[in-house]
Amino acid sequence: MDPHLPLLPIVLPLAGAAAALGLVATPRARATLALATMLAATLASLVLLREVWSTGRPMVFQLGAWPAPFGITIVADLLAATLAVMCQLVMCAGLVYAWSCTDRCVRDPAFYPLFLSLATGLTGAILTGDLFNLFVFAELMVISGAALTAIADDRLGSEAACKYFYLSLLASIALLLACGCLYVSYGTLNLADLAQRITATPDRPLLPVAIVLLLVFFLTKSAVVPFHFWQPDFHTAAPTPVSAMLSSVVVKLGVYGVLRMTTLLFVHEAETIRAVLVALGGAGVVFGGLTAIGTHNAKRMLAYSTLAQIGAILVAIGWGTPAALAAAIVITFNHSLIKAALLMLAGAVASRAPVKSAAFADITGLGRSLPLPGALFLLGGMALAGLPPTNGFVGKLALFRSGIEAAQYGALAVLAAASPLTLVYVARAFQRVWWEQPAAGLVPKAGGDRLVAPALLVGLCLVLGVWAEPLLALARANGEWLATPANYVQAVLRR
Repeated sequence: MDPHLPLLPIVLPLAGAAAALGLVATPRARATLALATMLAATLASLVLLREVWSTGRPMVFQLGAWPAPFGITIVADLLAATLAVMCQLVMCAGLVYAWSCTDRCVRDPAFYPLFLSLATGLTGAILTGDLFNLFVFAELMVISGAALTAIADDRLGSEAACKYFYLSLLASIALLLACGCLYVSYGTLNLADLAQRITATPDRPLLPVAIVLLLVFFLTKSAVVPFHFWQPDFHTAAPTPVSAMLSSVVVKLGVYGVLRMTTLLFVHEAETIRAVLVALGGAGVVFGGLTAIGTHNAKRMLAYSTLAQIGAILVAIGWGTPAALAAAIVITFNHSLIKAALLMLAGAVASRAPVKSAAFADITGLGRSLPLPGALFLLGGMALAGLPPTNGFVGKLALFRSGIEAAQYGALAVLAAASPLTLVYVARAFQRVWWEQPAAGLVPKAGGDRLVAPALLVGLCLVLGVWAEPLLALARANGEWLATPANYVQAVLRR
C-alpha cells in the first residue's frame, strides 16, 4: 500500500479548494470540481480505513522524512480513519445538496473553496499526530465555517459568524496555552511521544492546567453545555448545506478530542475526566431536549437537539469500557447522518416558503403539499428518537447495553428519562409543518432545494438500521483499539 495514502484525504480537498478558487470561472464548474474532489477524498478515506482495519496497524506518514517526534506526523489509526470516512461521506452529501440549493451565497465564488477548506481542516485535525498541527487545522476549519456563515443570505449571518469566530478564538487560546504547558513540562507535542512521557512522569505541576484547557477547547468545539452559546445562532443563520455540516460532523472534533484525552494522553487522569464528561453529558441530554422543545425555528430546534446527542456520546465516553466506547462510535456515526439529513429537509421546506425561513411561523402547514419531504422527515425523526428500524435505534440500544454492563444505573436513568423529549420536539415539528392547516394565502413556491442528498442520507440511516453489523463490528474494533494505547505509541514512534 502506498505510504502516502494517509495524506490524500487531506491534500485532495485542499487542492480542490485552490483549483476552484483560482482556475474555475463558473458556479456550475466549481460545484462539479468540488464534488469530484470530495468524492475522491472519500474514496481515499475508505481505502485507508479498509487497510487499517484489515491489518490492525495504523498507517503513519512522516512529512519530510523527519522521524517522530521531531517532524510533522500524520496518523491514520482505526479511530481517525473511521471518523475521516464519516466526515467526508457527509461532506459529499452537503455538496450534493448545495448543487441545487437556491441560496444566493452558493453561487458566490468563495463558497466551494471555503467548503473544501472546511473539509480539509476537519479531516486534518482528525488525522494529525501532534497537538500544534491540530490547532492549525482547527483554525482553518473555524475560519472557513465563519466565512461561509458570514456570506449567508440570512441577514443575521454576519452576527452569528462573529459570535462563532470570537468564541472559537477563546477556545483556540486555551488550546495554545495547553500546548505551552505540555511543551514546557514534557518537551514534545507529538501525541504518541506525549502519551509515553506523561505515563512516565504524571506529576508535573502544569499537567492539570493543560487538561482543563484542553477540555475547554474540545468541549467548546462540540458545543457541550455550558460551552454551547455560539451554536444555536450559528447553525440557524448558516446556509443549509453549511449548517448541515456544522451540526453533524464539525462538532465531532470535540468528540474525537475527548476520546484521545481519555484513552491515549491522560490514561492515569482519565477517571476524573470521565466523571466530568458524564456530568456534562447528562446535563446536555436534559438541557438540549428541553430547549429544543421550546424553540420557534426548525433549524434552531435541530441545533439544540445536537446538545442532547453530543451529551449522550459524552456519557458513553465517560463510562470508558470498550463496549461503551463502541457505543459512542456508533452514535457518533449515526448522528452525523441523521442530523445532516434533517437539517437539509428543514432547509428544503424553508426554500419553498414565500419568505425563505425555517421559523415555524413561516412554514406551519407548508408541508401539506410536500408529502415526500414529510415522509423523509418522519423517518429521520424516528432515527433521531432511536426508534426501529433505523440506525438511531441501533445506537441507543448499544448505549443502554453498555451502561448496564458498566452498572451505571444513575446515568442510565437520566438518559431514559430524557429520551422521550426527542419524540416530543420531533412530533411537534412534524405536526406544525405537515399536519396543521397553513395560514390563509400561504402558497408554497413551485421550486426549491432538491431532496436527493437528504433522501440518500435517510436511506443510509435505514440500511444501517436493518443491516447494522458492519458498523457495529467497526465500532467494536474501535473500542478494543482504544483500550490498548500502547499500540498507537509503538506504531508512531516505531519502538
